[in-house]
Amino acid sequence: MRWGRAGEQIKLLNGNTVTVDDKVGVIADEVQVESLAGIMGGDATAVSDDTRNIYIEAAFWWPTSVAGRSRRYNFSTDAGHRFERGVDPQQTVAHIERITQLVIDICGTADTACGPIDDQQVKMPERAPVTLRVARAVKVIGMALTQERMAQALRGLGLPVTEGEGTLTVTPPSYRFDLQIEEDLIEEIARMVGYEQLPTTPPNAPITARLRAEASRSPYAVRRQLAGLGYQETINYSFVEERWERELAGNADPIRLLNPIASQMSVMRSSLLGNLLQVVKFNTDRKATRVRVFEVGRVFRKDASVKGSDETVEGFDQPMRIAGMAYGPAQPLQWGVKEQAVDFYDIKADVQALMAPAELSFEPAAHPGMHPGRCARVLLGERVIGHVGELHPRWRQAWDLPQAPVMFELALDAVLQRTVPSFQNVSRFQAVERDIAVIVNESVTHAALMQAIHEAPTQGLLRDALLFDVYRPKQAVAGLSEGEKSLAVRLTLNSDDATLTDAQIESAMQAIVAQLTRDVGARLRG
Repeated sequence: MRWGRAGEQIKLLNGNTVTVDDKVGVIADEVQVESLAGIMGGDATAVSDDTRNIYIEAAFWWPTSVAGRSRRYNFSTDAGHRFERGVDPQQTVAHIERITQLVIDICGTADTACGPIDDQQVKMPERAPVTLRVARAVKVIGMALTQERMAQALRGLGLPVTEGEGTLTVTPPSYRFDLQIEEDLIEEIARMVGYEQLPTTPPNAPITARLRAEASRSPYAVRRQLAGLGYQETINYSFVEERWERELAGNADPIRLLNPIASQMSVMRSSLLGNLLQVVKFNTDRKATRVRVFEVGRVFRKDASVKGSDETVEGFDQPMRIAGMAYGPAQPLQWGVKEQAVDFYDIKADVQALMAPAELSFEPAAHPGMHPGRCARVLLGERVIGHVGELHPRWRQAWDLPQAPVMFELALDAVLQRTVPSFQNVSRFQAVERDIAVIVNESVTHAALMQAIHEAPTQGLLRDALLFDVYRPKQAVAGLSEGEKSLAVRLTLNSDDATLTDAQIESAMQAIVAQLTRDVGARLRG
């Protein structure tokens, strides 16, 4: 019996060949390693139908010399499970006798002969006495127990107890590895007395309710809102495939696990999209035609700027995210609406509903997991809080999906913030609506158009602007050149002070048209 040496290898009974080092105990002869101590025997020790002579060996292994060793090789054994928790070293001889008896009873013949037992006891565990203070036990348990009652509880467990002045001393037997400190004895007493006998003592410390700020909402409220939009919540592992991180999050250097529970769960996720895509794939493989799922969870990224504290780990950022994914028809099957696949604008509307009444803006963007032409970043004010878009065609094909799901991922802290409603007077005067149609270049976006309209100097008369028509001729027509489009916008004007006059209306309209001409090169359509 010795510690392994770097580079030594052994083929085990399960067929695996492993390499040991100086942290793993082995049983070896002068030529080779034969077994992993307390874990598994080597292939050289296997028994076959041709075996005639066997050598039965049983040993006591210190728990610290076995604990965690089998998991280093990604397997576990009954032997390792038992030895790393501690076994009774005084029962080793009795165990060998029992094993021998079973061999004789099951496999023995008239010619079977048994050799002598060679019992070697080297560096056996020495159990140190543990002293319990009665006053300390009363304080920890929270129940007035006498020394006599405590001694009775410990003796009921078969423990030798020596009583002193206000103390009880126990020398743990060889099979009680768990009795090492005073608190271990206190736990045994509480267990024997009965947890149901412990008195209920209310805390004396003052309790101050933590009130949520009115300008924020709880994650539970966000979950309820998404459920109301037709999504179902999923809860997934934070451990994901490295391929997901590379393909869907563009993360070439994810946080790797030292001891993954499975080969396909070897890194920490930096995005929730991979988990949701796996859920969609799982359901579509089982003939689900419409899937809408979301998750609220933590992601993990390397960030050297993060300092260690009670709530953070140095060098690692762990923000909370919320993500959703929709696949299949936009609406459940029904007679009133024609079936239509979910698209970018459906999920964009869900994101806007989730963030209401906050005003979001969307800008074309690139995301490693999303379609290059059907992806936008989501801005709350000047801050980018996430992305929304359709799954990249390359990954849709790789995941073998009949159609591309549409997804979003947002920073949870931004989603939890909300604007506190404030009172505003309703105008007593009738609003005025005017429609204008302008011709712009095909590259002009809706956001640029609306920004120009709202920046026009209308003296506060402009209350709303709504794009209600887009016209793109199939071929050049009078007034529209190739690469141009016509946008029709409905403008709402009003004043809190008086009914608008024709002069005020005309001035506001001219200001808006002039602003559109300057900012986006628009001209009125004839």
